[in-house]
Amino acid sequence: MIKGEFRRKLLMLHRILGIATGLVVFVVSITGCCWVFRDEIEALYVDYDKVEPREEAFITPTEARKLAETVFPDKHVHGVLYGKPDEAVEVIFYEPEPEFYQSVFLDPYSGERLHVKDHFSGFFAFVLKGHVRLWLPPRIGEQVVSISVLLFMFVLVSGLILWWPKRKSNLKQRLSFQWKPGTRWKRKNFDLHSIVGFYVYSLALVLAFTGSVMAFNWFYYGVYKAVGGEKRAEFFVPDNIALPGEAADSVMPIDRLLPLLRKDSPDALSYEIHYPATDSASIYVEVAYSEGLYYDNDYRFFDRYTLEEIETTGIYGKYGDAGFADKLIRMNYDIHVGSIGGIVGKIIAFLASLVIASLPVTGTLLWYGRKYKKRRNSPKWASRTVAP
Repeated sequence: MIKGEFRRKLLMLHRILGIATGLVVFVVSITGCCWVFRDEIEALYVDYDKVEPREEAFITPTEARKLAETVFPDKHVHGVLYGKPDEAVEVIFYEPEPEFYQSVFLDPYSGERLHVKDHFSGFFAFVLKGHVRLWLPPRIGEQVVSISVLLFMFVLVSGLILWWPKRKSNLKQRLSFQWKPGTRWKRKNFDLHSIVGFYVYSLALVLAFTGSVMAFNWFYYGVYKAVGGEKRAEFFVPDNIALPGEAADSVMPIDRLLPLLRKDSPDALSYEIHYPATDSASIYVEVAYSEGLYYDNDYRFFDRYTLEEIETTGIYGKYGDAGFADKLIRMNYDIHVGSIGGIVGKIIAFLASLVIASLPVTGTLLWYGRKYKKRRNSPKWASRTVAP
């Protein structure tokens, strides 16, 4: 295939896939902009998670569970989150089918109920549903978004190939706007699509790539193995070791866990203790050290009867024990939302998502202008049937 023919076919494929994925990319990008600063925005008006600190012991996980179950007696208790002395205890209820995700906030000292939060309602819940599934039923919407984002990566790569100038002398024109008073809007639209697209290309590729890692298990495993990963590349809770009846005293072992965690990790911001989901499962705990970040959490597992710590063969263990590939794959979400770079990273992610949302718009206008230009410019007799 000659170079010109390859370019023509690539342009055709770029247009087809761009039009096919354009609406999805636009919605995902706009909702992504809104989601980036969720924590900062919610902090401005959420106050039910704050209490007056006192020199008293916190309620135990068992007490927290019993108090919260009075609100949702028939729902599965996922875990309990302990924060700083001035933060409420959050008991989390979660069930995948049918979807149920709510939290009961309790005073950590008295156990008084402070607030009940439905994580599937409110503005940011609406934004997240649009971002991951276009507000469609999960099984349909998630597939549409996932496949569209995967195809969008090809659109980006093909766009870069098409952008690349044949001659070095044309490079300046591809890198900057050279508009004059008489420049037509079509030329401006083309520049907005190609020049802006070039500058946001790398960030768009990163966002699409990290999104695909979360969307497809085969992509997730492939990336992990490609960067040298050797562990079990998934989150799982190890089985218990001891048998029932081996507890040291009458106090529930899970109720003795929080003081041990605070002693081992005094600088942690929070400790999320999860109740064993089955009789054979161990207790797992997420210890968070950084505000707004997840990759450096410690995931620790304890025997439910003896509190003996259980080592895991998966990538989700203690962060200090993680290898390069483990750390990279654990950073994926934080990279995707920009939090890996702090407030600067979030600003970059916000602006990048906003610019990416413009690409389907300018691309569609390019396609529309070229498609209908020929029709408008065609002479009237071209559409008539001429008798012999």
